[in-house]
Amino acid sequence: MAPFLLLLTFLCPAVAWLPMEGWDSGNVTASVGESGNCLCHVFLPDTTFPADRVEHMQQVTKDLMLEVGIQINKLDSYKGKLVIFLAELRNLTMRVEIVESGPDKYIRLDFELLRIELREFELLVTQLKDSLNSSSPMFDSLYTEIRNMSLIVNQLESYDKSNLEVIRIEFGKLQKKLEECQKNQEEGINPDIGSCNHKGIASVGKPVVSQLNANLNAGYRFGGWGKDSKPNRGFESMYWYGAYSSASVNTFYLYSNYQNLVLRNSFKQHTLPNGWQSTGNNYIVHGNTLYYQKNSPFSMAKLNLTTTKYDYRVIEKASATFSYSFSANQNMDFSADENGLWVTYATYESKGKMVIAKVNEVEFGVEDVWNTGVYKSLVGNAFMVCGVLYATRPVDVHTEEIFYSYDTKTEQENYLSIPFEKFQDEYLNLHYNPIDQKIYMYNKGYYVSYSVKFNKG
Repeated sequence: MAPFLLLLTFLCPAVAWLPMEGWDSGNVTASVGESGNCLCHVFLPDTTFPADRVEHMQQVTKDLMLEVGIQINKLDSYKGKLVIFLAELRNLTMRVEIVESGPDKYIRLDFELLRIELREFELLVTQLKDSLNSSSPMFDSLYTEIRNMSLIVNQLESYDKSNLEVIRIEFGKLQKKLEECQKNQEEGINPDIGSCNHKGIASVGKPVVSQLNANLNAGYRFGGWGKDSKPNRGFESMYWYGAYSSASVNTFYLYSNYQNLVLRNSFKQHTLPNGWQSTGNNYIVHGNTLYYQKNSPFSMAKLNLTTTKYDYRVIEKASATFSYSFSANQNMDFSADENGLWVTYATYESKGKMVIAKVNEVEFGVEDVWNTGVYKSLVGNAFMVCGVLYATRPVDVHTEEIFYSYDTKTEQENYLSIPFEKFQDEYLNLHYNPIDQKIYMYNKGYYVSYSVKFNKG
C-alpha cells in the first residue's frame, strides 16, 4: 500500500496560514488554495497489515496437519484444537481486512485479544511438536510466522496509539481553531441570541467547511447535519447527522458536542422507521426530537431520540409532487427559529407555490398557514428566521442567492439579492438554527455552516 493522503478544506479567506504544532505523526502541510480555500494535507506512511502473512500461517498449519495425519489416533485432541485455531486465524484474516479498509478502523481492533490468540497458538504448536517428538522444519516455519505476527500486532498497536489517534485529536483541534477564528472575525455582528430585534438578514458569511460526513463517503449526498435547535436547559446542544446512499440503511447519528461530531464519536444511532423517503431529507432536530418527511402515507413524522416514540400527521392539502430544484423528493421542509417549529410544502390549490405552516409541537398539528407567491420548483431551498421565510436559488456553480422573503407577521413578501458562496454546486439540506444564529448546509456530503449578519432594528 502506498502512502495515503487525508485532505481537509476550509473556506476561511481571512486565514492565510495555520500553525501545526503537535503534529508529530505523519507529514502535515497547510496552504491556501484558489478562492481563499485553506487546505490541510496529511500524508500517512504505508501501514498495510499483512493479511498474506496470516494466510501463509494458515497454509503452514494445514501442511503440518497433513504430516501428522498418520498419528491422528493419538492426536485427536490436538487435531480438534488445530481446527479451532484455523477458524480463529480465518477470523483474524477478516479482522485484518477491516483494518486495511480505512485508517479510522485501527482503533476498533482488540490488540490484546490478538496477542492472546497468538500465544495460545504457539503453545499448541509446542505441545504438538513434543508429542510427535518431531524436528520437522515446518514447526520452525510456524514458530517464525507466529513471532512475526506478534511483532506486527505490537507495531500496529503502537502505530495506532501514537499516530492515528493523535491525528484524529489534532484534526479536532484544527477544527476548533478555525471555529474560533470565524467566531472572532464576526464577534459583535449579531444581536443577542434568541432576539428578533432586527430588520432581517443583511448578509451571509463565508462558508466554513467542517469535514466530510461520518460515513467518509461523498456518495452520501442525500442527508443533513446540524445541532438541536431547542436543547434542554443547562445542556449543550447535541449535534446530529443523517444520510442515505442507494446501498445503505437510513441511519441517524447523534453526537454530544461539536468535537465528537468532528471525531465521528457518536453516542447513539437510530434507523428511521416507517416509510422514510430517503431523498426527502429536509429534517431537523428540535427539542430532542427528529422531524422528517414520511413517505406512505405522505405526512410529517417525528421520532423522540430518547424514548424512540414515533408519530406522524397527514397534512390534508400538502402535495408530494412539488419539490426543490436540487432534489425530486423534498416535498416537506422542516424549520425551527426563534418562534418555534415550521413546515413548508406546496399544494395543488396553491398551484405549486410554497405554503408556510406553523406546527403545534405539543399536539403535533398545523395551527396556522400562509400562502406565499414563490413557486417551489424555482427554489433551491428555504428556511425560517424570526417568522420570516427566506428562499434561495442558484446563481452559478459557486454562488447561491437569497432572493425572496415572506413575513408571516405582516404577510408581506419581498424580492432580495443576498448572495453567498457554495462549497460545491448542489446541496440538499439548508436550515437556520436560532441557538447560534447560523445556517447549516449539507453540501454534497460535506458539513458546511454560515454565520448570519442582520440589519439593525
